[in-house]
Amino acid sequence: MGEGLFSDLLVIDCASFIAGPAAATVMSDFGARVIKIEPPGIGDSYRNLFRLRGTPDDIDYFWTVTARNKESLALDLTRPEARAVLHALVKKADVFITNFPFPIREKLGLMAEDIRSLNPRLIYASLTPYGEHGPERDRTGFDATAWWARSGLMDMVRASPDTEPATSTPGMGDHPTAMAMYSAILTALYRRQITGEGGEVTTSLMANGLWSNACQVQAALLGYELTARPPRGARPATNEIYKTADDRQFMISTTNPARDWPALARALGHPEWLEDPRLDTPEKRLMNAHLVVGWLDEMFAKEPFEHWREVLSAGDITFGIVGQINDHIIDEQIAANGFFTEIQDHGLLTVDSPFQVAGEVKVQPRMAPTIGEHSRAILEEVGCTPEEIAALGG
Repeated sequence: MGEGLFSDLLVIDCASFIAGPAAATVMSDFGARVIKIEPPGIGDSYRNLFRLRGTPDDIDYFWTVTARNKESLALDLTRPEARAVLHALVKKADVFITNFPFPIREKLGLMAEDIRSLNPRLIYASLTPYGEHGPERDRTGFDATAWWARSGLMDMVRASPDTEPATSTPGMGDHPTAMAMYSAILTALYRRQITGEGGEVTTSLMANGLWSNACQVQAALLGYELTARPPRGARPATNEIYKTADDRQFMISTTNPARDWPALARALGHPEWLEDPRLDTPEKRLMNAHLVVGWLDEMFAKEPFEHWREVLSAGDITFGIVGQINDHIIDEQIAANGFFTEIQDHGLLTVDSPFQVAGEVKVQPRMAPTIGEHSRAILEEVGCTPEEIAALGG
């Protein structure tokens, strides 16, 4: 028995980019052995994303977070002898993850029926952009297209109806989708524990985008006519973004007008606002939101964010700073909760998977592998001769 809750599990990551592989990464955090299958020479195409961004440093930060803990086996799956190696691994694996387009799966013999026939206890995990069926079954897609744009999220988060839609950041929909895939795999493993049988689990970027946007999608399903987000000054001032004297932005978020408006007015030292006849009902406050926004803009611009953090915290007002990436490095709250974890033997931090299990300790992350770093050892493990290893490029 190795280290970690899942130390007896073998996961084959035969996927590319982020969402599918990241589900395997979470399993590896709890000790699962994950073998990453990637093409010789070029590796997983996800490796190219770092190069395309023109980053001058030599540490691929994309690969570091999503491929940690894994063993890389370089196989050209167009070759029968390479597929034979994969089949040997599948026969003793617990989970097989893929997101290859269906035409490629069919060509390489990676469909569920092909892989599961080798191992009835295997969990076959399939990720697609748009689902397993329908006219778009074979379409390629990324989280930017299938999760962010297609789901309506891209359209609905515009600052105003006239604002151009914003593109998503890399992995923004992939990592949440990975958690859905992880959940599906664990559900199937639990069923296997009860029945002894493996199975097939599926999820898609589009399904997860719809789930992320479910509140608004449900409204549409029930026939509600959703209006575009109103511009600043036409929406509640107690749910707005403001700028401070040190040029930081933060958001106030309230849900109970009867409690939150009086609390905010008192916290800011303006109890007279509560007597203003223009603001004595939620409806009037919305109608005159531009007045309140103007007052708050002027007030918040006079002091730095740390001042307002203390004032709003003392008044029990829900608020949050608009975080900037480098804030996280020195964030005491992040450090106190261990949301970053140190990579073994490298002294580098990486983003931890987003949950803990009481009584279970995650393994310390290992650095993501180079292309084919573990090929020889794995090929020897499945019984390949030195000549076969050489022929496979190991």
